[in-house]
Amino acid sequence: MPHFDDLRLETPRLILRPPTEQDLDAWSEMMLDEPTARFIGGVMPRSICWRQLMTMIGAWHAQGFAMFSVIERESGRWVGRVGPWRPEGWPGNEIGWALARTYWGLGYAGEAAAATTDWAFATLGWPDVIHSIAPENRASQRVAEKLGSRNLGPGKLPPPFEHDPVDLWGQSHAEWIARR
Repeated sequence: MPHFDDLRLETPRLILRPPTEQDLDAWSEMMLDEPTARFIGGVMPRSICWRQLMTMIGAWHAQGFAMFSVIERESGRWVGRVGPWRPEGWPGNEIGWALARTYWGLGYAGEAAAATTDWAFATLGWPDVIHSIAPENRASQRVAEKLGSRNLGPGKLPPPFEHDPVDLWGQSHAEWIARR
């Protein structure tokens, strides 16, 4: 099984690396905050956060990609999770983001999403990316717009999320390159 211990993406303010079990405390804290968890499955106890984290770690090993843990370069603190995600039945090649509320409004989501989009196009060879965003999640829509994505219309997530309304935002690799 491949190891991802040395994989790092770096931006001016962030370090992105595959998640580890040591991220559980910060991950759980993020998912206990209702405003943060609202559009990413709702508030969850630590036991469910452990399962989420292990799913993300497992996806790295099974698929060769998943969301990265985002670390603030200056403080070394865990900021959130950002990056490629494609569970079974998902409507496309997702670049998603979820940041702890402490880090909202600093531009970290867009900075990390741009770095992971570059990585996904270059490394995974994806022809396009999407972002599944709840229609009322204006903050994530602004991040998508800053990335150059546009609203492609309503999407459908697989069970157990099939009743959650989402719009699919996205762009092609060619559009990404033209904008950069």
